Amino acid sequence: MKISTKGRYALRILADIAEHGVEKNVSIREIAERQGFSDKYLEGIVSRLSAAGLVKSGRGKYGGYRLVKSPSEYNVYEILYAAEDSIALVSCLDDDVEPCPMFNDCLTAPLWKYLQDEFRHVMERVSLQDVMDQKLPYQ
Repeated sequence: MKISTKGRYALRILADIAEHGVEKNVSIREIAERQGFSDKYLEGIVSRLSAAGLVKSGRGKYGGYRLVKSPSEYNVYEILYAAEDSIALVSCLDDDVEPCPMFNDCLTAPLWKYLQDEFRHVMERVSLQDVMDQKLPYQ
């Protein structure tokens, strides 16, 4: 699996909202300026995060985005899952593709499944707060 800019930026966007959105909603423009992203690209990512229920939006003069829970309650897996098109290590484990007819007879399929499950478990143990504090559980 290669984590795309969508996934990497999603983590940075949520960290930015967590840091700057305690008292108020954070606008796309503010995030884009601080993070050096284009507004347009950021809108697409924030739209995915909103659709997944990870942020809520407000409209009007004080509109923008805020987190729906504390940073310690988000895990890296749910953020990447919301932002990425696929987080499968190999295509035969991707939920969005036709099942591989050889999967049950494939010598390497159990290895890929094991590695993907382990990777997911690691991502589920790392919170957004851990990322923000740069305190990863395995350091």
